[in-house]
Amino acid sequence: MKDLAYLNKFFIKYRWYLLPGILCVIISNIFGLLPAKVIGVSLDLVTENISMYQLFSGFNRQALVYEIFGSSLLLFGVLVLVLYLLRGLFVFFMRQTIILMSRHIEYDLKNEIYEHYQILSLAFYRRHNTGDLMNRATEDVSRVRMYLGPSIMYALNTVTLFILAVGVMLMVNVKLAIFSILPLPILAVIIYYVSNIINFRSEKIQERLSVLSSFVQENFSGIRIMKSYVQESHVRKRFAAESDEYKIHSMSLVRVQALFIPLMLLLVGLSNIITIYIGGIEVMKGNITTGNIAEFLVYLNQLTFPVMSLGWVTALIQRAAASQKRINEFLKEKPEIVSPDVPAKPIYGDIEFNNVSFIYPDTGIQALKNVSFSVKQGQMLAIIGRTGSGKSTIANLLMRMYDVTGGEIKVDGLSIKKHNLDNYRSQAGIVPQEVFLFSDTIANNIAFSADELKMPLIEQAAKDAAVYNNIMELEQGFETLIGERGVTLSGGQKQRVSIARAIAKHPQILIFDDCLSAVDTRTEEEILNNLGHIMQGKTSIIIAHRISTIKNADIILVLDNGEVIEQGTHDFLMQQKGNYFDLYEKQLLEEEENV
Repeated sequence: MKDLAYLNKFFIKYRWYLLPGILCVIISNIFGLLPAKVIGVSLDLVTENISMYQLFSGFNRQALVYEIFGSSLLLFGVLVLVLYLLRGLFVFFMRQTIILMSRHIEYDLKNEIYEHYQILSLAFYRRHNTGDLMNRATEDVSRVRMYLGPSIMYALNTVTLFILAVGVMLMVNVKLAIFSILPLPILAVIIYYVSNIINFRSEKIQERLSVLSSFVQENFSGIRIMKSYVQESHVRKRFAAESDEYKIHSMSLVRVQALFIPLMLLLVGLSNIITIYIGGIEVMKGNITTGNIAEFLVYLNQLTFPVMSLGWVTALIQRAAASQKRINEFLKEKPEIVSPDVPAKPIYGDIEFNNVSFIYPDTGIQALKNVSFSVKQGQMLAIIGRTGSGKSTIANLLMRMYDVTGGEIKVDGLSIKKHNLDNYRSQAGIVPQEVFLFSDTIANNIAFSADELKMPLIEQAAKDAAVYNNIMELEQGFETLIGERGVTLSGGQKQRVSIARAIAKHPQILIFDDCLSAVDTRTEEEILNNLGHIMQGKTSIIIAHRISTIKNADIILVLDNGEVIEQGTHDFLMQQKGNYFDLYEKQLLEEEENV
């Protein structure tokens, strides 16, 4: 329960749901037990009145006895109905308080987890896969809610009803009470063990279902590749094998469930038989009446479900504790990137790297080694180099997705760590190497960077990104839904929509992380010309593989194995006849061969 202790703060917050709920549990159980007493009294009345009715056989008073007898039974019947209605009313209030409380806590817990996810650094997301993050915020929270609502409600109901019912039974007859409830603990223990087996096998089924769902999703996503390589038959066989595994686990669960219900009914029936047998002996001895036996049977039937629920509730608590432990692990994670509590201020765009080194915390790979350069406001910096040379790492460090492991990055003469993080990022824009578009309209994807963006500004950003004409060719234009991850657009269109999203933000620092790779040379030139006008007085950083993209930059960095091996303008680097010159000659030769 130590893991579930984290939830105590929510119980305090929603105490005005919990306390009335507990009161409703007690009152509903009192109204649930009173009918048993009424039924017992009415049965004794029936027994006595039958004898009296027979005694007055042949006399006029027999009709009067019959009338009184009928009226009494009607009164008892109405009383039982009223008591059950009152019990139902308080059961409704019980659910409206405790279950409602659990839904409020579920809402708060999901928001707390999501809010915590948002403040965690990028390194955290590199360590954990998306499915695990989703599972903790959905499936694990749902299991915790089952503890907060049904588990607490049924546990309170069981304890309250057991105390009240057993107390009344002991007051009537101690011997009969002991023998009557004797099978119930055995029933609870059996249900507990069977529930554990059911839960274990249910989890195995969930695991197989997850594997099966992932398999299907992956194959639907890669349907074009599958058809291109004519692998339908092979994939179908693998799907059949996965389905067979799921079926095997499902059948094992069905076999346990098939045994569970008959066993439960057997023990409940055994309890009733013992009650009638021992009760009959006590009636013959004159210790109790026939009505008391009926009363005990009602108590036992009311106790059966709560006792049965003990095993289920215990299993729910165990599962909730395991889920809350997983949630706590994430909630205890601290972000590596922490924003200082300083006021927001304008960013101008002077950038300086002083002997910056960086090692990825999750892999231990050194991406940068003593990198130094400076860019003034209004200048364009270009970075070129082989794959894995550290180009994207510079972009991530500039957006402060990571903190440097050596050296210092300064923005406007102040360490990047001393800038208000939200303010800094709001004035910087990045077009990532891996384009990500949301399952929304094109207009909303472009306007994503701003709280509110009017259509003329969206359209202008699309024109600057050279994607306006492509959008207008679509049937619904800017209102076109682009599907999951922009699947309905081509690679080049997705890149240009992503560029439009960054341009629409009007950032003071704009980073292009190799985002023109799927764009033809003419379109690339158009975008760069537009960018030259947009970014006047602002700082732009372009990461690219093609020299044609960056030759007009004010400063060009050539990276290799995390180090700056050359630095200068295009003309200067060409005169040096080093790596940059060799790369230019190679790309020029490739272009001539392709013509």
